[in-house]
Amino acid sequence: MFLTRQHLTTVRTLGVAIVAVGLASCATYDDDFATINSRLDQVDTRVQGAAQSAESANQSAQQANQRLDQLESRVQRIEGASGRAPRG
Repeated sequence: MFLTRQHLTTVRTLGVAIVAVGLASCATYDDDFATINSRLDQVDTRVQGAAQSAESANQSAQQANQRLDQLESRVQRIEGASGRAPRG
């Protein structure tokens, strides 16, 4: 079977079409990766915000504990100085 010029043109056209379709499918992966990266950036931002909130809450809790310790020592001094038994 001999290949004619028409057959060669058809084969060449099909080859170009296959390569074009292959390259086009790679572009969709780029879009998917960009979407995933964007979502990861959003999650990272939320995690950083949560970490900052947790750190702030921890500092507030430490300050509250220090204040409670101060009040407890004052209450103990007052109860010890009065000579009365505490109610409760």
